[in-house]
Amino acid sequence: MTRPDLWPRTTDRLVLRPPTDADLDAVLAWRNHPAVTRWLLSTQVDPERYRREWLSGADDPLDHSVVAVHGGVVVGTVSLEVGDGMGQGSDSPALGSQAALGYVLDPDHHGRGYATEMVVAALDLAFGELGLRRVTAGCFADNIGSWRVMEKAGMRREQHGIRDSWHAELGWIDGYTYAVLADERR
Repeated sequence: MTRPDLWPRTTDRLVLRPPTDADLDAVLAWRNHPAVTRWLLSTQVDPERYRREWLSGADDPLDHSVVAVHGGVVVGTVSLEVGDGMGQGSDSPALGSQAALGYVLDPDHHGRGYATEMVVAALDLAFGELGLRRVTAGCFADNIGSWRVMEKAGMRREQHGIRDSWHAELGWIDGYTYAVLADERR
């Protein structure tokens, strides 16, 4: 079960918290917008399936997916999916030591720094209360806004994959992987 002591979290301008049904209606109003789907692996989503998956995540202790709210308006989503490092097994130390980070922002709110604020808050949670050692995130190389957010949040580019990412409209295109370690944020 999601730890209630983690939420809500506030930043300078945002409140991050688990979503309600009404929040998901707000997200679905822009989630399938072409400006959003252009940069996602899953383009169009079925609203009912999307809602079920989000709400079921509330019972998963490894899923830290929340909405970001500014002035009562849901402006984005951010998630941390906690998992093991490559090669870790049941006899390995520190199981659940890293996370994959993801975020999506309502296109009406681009260019205001909200995505960076969301990512920094997620990294603070990952390396603070969750005690993780590493967080990774990826994006299409052409998604300049996304990789700039990761760099502003202190993540470094670890990989440039040549035509390693399938894009629904463009076919195989380049992708980037970013990461940051806990001791790099001290």
